[in-house]
Amino acid sequence: MPKFTKKRSLKTGLPPGSLVHIGQYDNKNTMIEVFDYDLNTFTQYKYTENAIEKFELLPPVGEKQVRWINVDGLNNMDIIERICKSHHIHALVMEDVLNTSQRPKIENYDDYIYLVAKMVYFEQETMVDEQLSIILGKGYVISFGEREGDVFNQIRDRIRKNGIHLRGNGADYLAYSLLDAIVDGYFGVLEKLGDKIDDVEEQLLNHPSVEGLHKMRELKKDLLYMHRSVWPLREVTSWMERSESELIESTTQIYIRDIYDHIIQTIDTTETFRELLSGLMDIYLSSISNKMNEIMKFLTIISTIFIPLTFVVGLYGMNFKYMPELEWHYGYGAVIVAMALIAIAMVMFFKRRKWF
Repeated sequence: MPKFTKKRSLKTGLPPGSLVHIGQYDNKNTMIEVFDYDLNTFTQYKYTENAIEKFELLPPVGEKQVRWINVDGLNNMDIIERICKSHHIHALVMEDVLNTSQRPKIENYDDYIYLVAKMVYFEQETMVDEQLSIILGKGYVISFGEREGDVFNQIRDRIRKNGIHLRGNGADYLAYSLLDAIVDGYFGVLEKLGDKIDDVEEQLLNHPSVEGLHKMRELKKDLLYMHRSVWPLREVTSWMERSESELIESTTQIYIRDIYDHIIQTIDTTETFRELLSGLMDIYLSSISNKMNEIMKFLTIISTIFIPLTFVVGLYGMNFKYMPELEWHYGYGAVIVAMALIAIAMVMFFKRRKWF
């Protein structure tokens, strides 16, 4: 389950622009992946943090080429700073890249656009959240992820296999594609959460337990995190769709409108799931109440059957000298038979009334 808060206290008292990594992922190595492409050519480079000098010797991109620099791992602040300074990125942006508790947002710096989104996906049965920072400049896109692993493998394949739409457009289309992959990943996460909600609902209906209540609590937190991750993206895509920035072409804004529609669908689905979970709490309480009522009903019936039998036993337990049947040879057996007949008659009466 994603953490809602991170250790922002590490920055207490530091001046603006101080580079401090705030995040939950502690990667030992920072990986740098570079794609240079246009409609006819494609080149891919990979560097570790030990090869940062080789990265800085990369040849400049051509006039119509696009460069995508993807950085996985934020622990090595020196690499982040060197990459950003080589593209004249403001110190406050570098600070936000390293502070992974950012709210999804977009900022326009004239020469480039800074975009923050939350990337959420499942690794096996574990929900993984990761802040992705995207810097869109003229002819380049820089993306910073917290850890190795993302939802961009299809984009890499489209670049390698000469995807006409991707390699035939500029850096703004690449930024759109990254954001679109993040939003599409939300649908996969919601499908997984929907299956878990169905399982919890079935468990609460058949066998309500504290374990099911704990699962429901975890699901509510996951959905709340999804809501906080998706809701601000409406403002981000709305700004990109209406923006007059030279970095975003009008042809790309049409595709951004499609992302906005997907975000609205994601928000609606998230709200629906949250309402279902609220209903599950009522189901859980009702199931517990019904189970308790069944137990009390059973105990009440047993008590009711034994009330006349207790009366008979108490009656014959009195120490009067001239009580009838005290000297009768078959008196004990007759009383036992009478008590058994009373119990059987009461059980048949309860069944006829459908009380159990």
